[in-house]
Amino acid sequence: MVSEAPPFWWQSAGVQSALLSPFAWVYGRVARRILDKRVRKAMPVPVICVGNFTVGGSGKTPTALALGQAAIALGFKPGYLSRGYGGGVRHATVVDPVRDTARLVGDEPMLLAARALTVVSANRVEGAELLLREGADLIIMDDGFQSARLVFDQALLVVDARRGIGNGSVFPAGPVRAPVIDQVRHADALIVVGDGDGADPMIRLAARAAKPIHLARVHPRNAARFKDRNCLAFAAIGDPEKFFATLEDAGVRLAQRRGFPDHHHFTDDEIEDLLAQSELYGLDLITTSKDHVRLLSGHGRALELAGKAAVLEIDLAFDSPHVPAAIIAAAVAAFKRRHTAS
Repeated sequence: MVSEAPPFWWQSAGVQSALLSPFAWVYGRVARRILDKRVRKAMPVPVICVGNFTVGGSGKTPTALALGQAAIALGFKPGYLSRGYGGGVRHATVVDPVRDTARLVGDEPMLLAARALTVVSANRVEGAELLLREGADLIIMDDGFQSARLVFDQALLVVDARRGIGNGSVFPAGPVRAPVIDQVRHADALIVVGDGDGADPMIRLAARAAKPIHLARVHPRNAARFKDRNCLAFAAIGDPEKFFATLEDAGVRLAQRRGFPDHHHFTDDEIEDLLAQSELYGLDLITTSKDHVRLLSGHGRALELAGKAAVLEIDLAFDSPHVPAAIIAAAVAAFKRRHTAS
């Protein structure tokens, strides 16, 4: 999958999408077969998968972090399982948040590892088995819904309320990873993050399928320190505009904003430009946690930018605070049912 989504993916379906529709049909057929595949490895602990409909960010990692926090509060030792997009790890590896870097293991695993045991693995079975050896009694997958490697006890689909699923077409004609109806069929619940009507079609589809629908919002933890300050905001995430909107909603004045492709490692020229613009116009630099850990894996002026840029820290808060615990309880109940049946 590409990290930089073409703009037409997020517009009404047009000529570009139509020209790619034959490839999308083939891709969708393959994705459907993978979703329907029944040969999956069952783990001896509950497995929760946090996925999304589309390529790009929708709030998966904040959702996984919220579930992990709830699991710890309930007495579990959760283990995060991530593919580690952008990293260079070939075999299942436990992430060390002190010694590892985003270049080695990926940016999202670094954020997860700061909260709980985290394993990066392209092979999800190997990764899950390593988590078990490390003592995890609950596995939370950050992405992997469309894979067919593990048995899920709870499969969650996260969708951004503003962006929705773009033009609704399957890759490469659009951002959708597999036919939407098939994804909903295999999901246990829908999580809608943020405000807006972009996710309304998914909400209606999930409701018709009798799937639970949970609402959540991103809450900045430290936004007050940036209020009424003139800032240069930069982000290399799935949807930089969501980050900018969060800042503006918190009262931050954005004199400049710079968006880059998801998981992007900043070039020397880009870093130089950000630092120069900040100094020239007296702007405070502000970025996301993902971007910050990526900068820390660099050297020279990348570390200088990491030192000068403030980080907007966020939490995912569900409209009903009992939802994370309820999801974990549902996963445990499903695990017990399949364990008894076997």
